[in-house]
Amino acid sequence: MNRELLEEKLSELPLYIYDFLDPKELEFNDRIRWICENECPMYGKSWACPPGVGSVSHCQGKCLSYENCLLVSTIVEVNDIADMEETLATRPEHEAITNQVRDIMVDLGAKPYVLSTEACTLCQRCAILDGEGCRFPESMHPCVESHGINVVPVLESRGLEFQFGANVVTWVSLLFY
Repeated sequence: MNRELLEEKLSELPLYIYDFLDPKELEFNDRIRWICENECPMYGKSWACPPGVGSVSHCQGKCLSYENCLLVSTIVEVNDIADMEETLATRPEHEAITNQVRDIMVDLGAKPYVLSTEACTLCQRCAILDGEGCRFPESMHPCVESHGINVVPVLESRGLEFQFGANVVTWVSLLFY
């Protein structure tokens, strides 16, 4: 894949930041998965979430099977970050941009494995609840945290700002290729 052409295309998108990393730079940790299991209402209800995505070690192996990773981030200001409805309403815009990045990468010859935000919302009712396989595996993006990835250390090590104050939401996606 032509990285120069990719960067040219990325510069046309409303991304806050993007950065290229070696997947080995990422921190995989069962503590992140603990949050999914104990605090997320989507646990076990989506193929994009645990346990549907597999164990953290399985997810780590899948991510590390790729040579490269592209981190993309968008930010948006909300009136009240504690208002989850308002905050989550900003997520579809980030997902649309993530899909644009994926499409650019595909057009340039890559076959990216995409991790994005929260649980998948492609279907009204996820097939996992009926004991069936994912209906749209090529379009569904598991969430970053479902893979046990803590993105904060890599953002900090690269000096990438991700906290902007009380009412700014930072969305992050990872595209492995």
